[in-house]
Amino acid sequence: MIEPGRAGAYLALFGEIGLVLLVTTLAGVLAGYWVDQQLGTLPVMVLVGLLAGMGMGALAVRRLINRFLATFDD
Repeated sequence: MIEPGRAGAYLALFGEIGLVLLVTTLAGVLAGYWVDQQLGTLPVMVLVGLLAGMGMGALAVRRLINRFLATFDD
């Protein structure tokens, strides 16, 4: 249950999670596409970049959530 006065914090967290996942995934795909253009292996590095971006995004989201939950311990 959301405590009174904390609804804005939850909305900010959800927005930040979405933004982090978008940016890291997009960065991975674009980096993979650039490498594919250099090597001529079009779908391979895009997929590797996609997976790497999603993995980095998941780690960043985990860090965000842990930092957010630490504010409740105070």
